[in-house]
Amino acid sequence: MTRDAKLVNPNDTIQDAAKLMKECDCGVLPVRDGDRLVGMITDRDIAVRCIADGKGPNSKVRDAMSQEVKYCFEDEDISQVCTNMSEIQVRRLPVMDRNKRLVGIVSLSDLVRQSAGTAKALHGIARPSQQHNQSSPAA
Repeated sequence: MTRDAKLVNPNDTIQDAAKLMKECDCGVLPVRDGDRLVGMITDRDIAVRCIADGKGPNSKVRDAMSQEVKYCFEDEDISQVCTNMSEIQVRRLPVMDRNKRLVGIVSLSDLVRQSAGTAKALHGIARPSQQHNQSSPAA
């Protein structure tokens, strides 16, 4: 997992988020409000929920982020994390400690390096789904 995850605030601008993604060479940022994880924003969220709808760089992160945050715990078994990612069809998950504090982000590429369960996760993640709708932020 990546331990030094950069975070944004719901009131930050889309441009701020995009600049941070560029700086850290990542496509996803956790969104925090105080010490709470309140969402996730991806480069795809910015493209589909903002740019495609004509929203400019001064739009707020809250206008594009996904509010429903799926996560795993740092002490979970890798095979369970793979199964979870497969079932919910995500390529990245925030990693929390048992006090629900963010400690990092695990990605599909992190799992590939571990190899155990990766094929199962990839198969589940890559299957077509109606579960994720990019046209509006999750409620």
